[in-house]
Amino acid sequence: MGTLRMGTLTRRRGGVRAADLEYAVLDTETTGLDPRSGARIVEIAVVRLRGDGTLLEEFTTLVDPRTDVAGREFHGIGDGDVIGAPTAEEVVPELARLLSGAVVVGHNLDFEQRFLASELIPVGLPGGAPGLCTLRALRAQVGLDRYSLPKASYALSGTWPTGQHTALGDARACARLLVELIANAPGELRYQGAEPEPAAAPVRGRVPVPSGAPARGVRWKPRTSTPSDLFAPRPWPDVRWRPLELDPLLCGGAFGPTDRAIAEMAAHRDDRTRRRIATAAAVAGGLAAGGLLAGLGRRLRR
Repeated sequence: MGTLRMGTLTRRRGGVRAADLEYAVLDTETTGLDPRSGARIVEIAVVRLRGDGTLLEEFTTLVDPRTDVAGREFHGIGDGDVIGAPTAEEVVPELARLLSGAVVVGHNLDFEQRFLASELIPVGLPGGAPGLCTLRALRAQVGLDRYSLPKASYALSGTWPTGQHTALGDARACARLLVELIANAPGELRYQGAEPEPAAAPVRGRVPVPSGAPARGVRWKPRTSTPSDLFAPRPWPDVRWRPLELDPLLCGGAFGPTDRAIAEMAAHRDDRTRRRIATAAAVAGGLAAGGLLAGLGRRLRR
């Protein structure tokens, strides 16, 4: 089973109302950018909330990577900070509980997926949950100069997110962005993709792993406190919503001018195709209705 089954937000028909779903917003801090080069998770956080902004639960802990902690200049975590922190394997049961029945969300979720696949799924985290990348969704729906989490947050709401480069701080900023995207859309946003369902219990080898409180001898080690009532959506003044949604599959990577132009041209091409199909269907329907009326008229004249 794959890591995540990626879905998208759309103003078109189909799917389910985005505001009706529950989301598990995930963020990690790591020792590097690529797990294939030995980078490991050193902090992880999940914000569980409803699409209307109701906060359900938050979880965060430092993680012992079992190696030297690099990247301190970015995340501020040193070797001494992770002493006594749980390992990735020990965090899995709680993560499985928090992600179960929710759409897993991240800003540039491709990054988080690499670490889920390299560290957490091999030690028992169930794969195949529905996913949503707010970076791709925002690029598809809104025209901005920059789409990084802090710059997009400031451009849209006028405030910078707090707790940058902490897992919980970034997860909270992403959760707020998601809630405000849903609340401020000019049309009802719908989630298209695999619908969330309860996940199977995490399994290590052939033995189910219990979820909930940490196992005996394991203690969570958070470095960020939990406020309340954090995600009431704020209005976005003067935001340019795209008249034609872009394909989220074309909204990854650097998304420079050439990438944007390609995605916009594809949107216009797809719109013309949909219009031609709709016109053809209307004409065919009209002809069919005309044929029925003519046949009925002949029968009435007999």
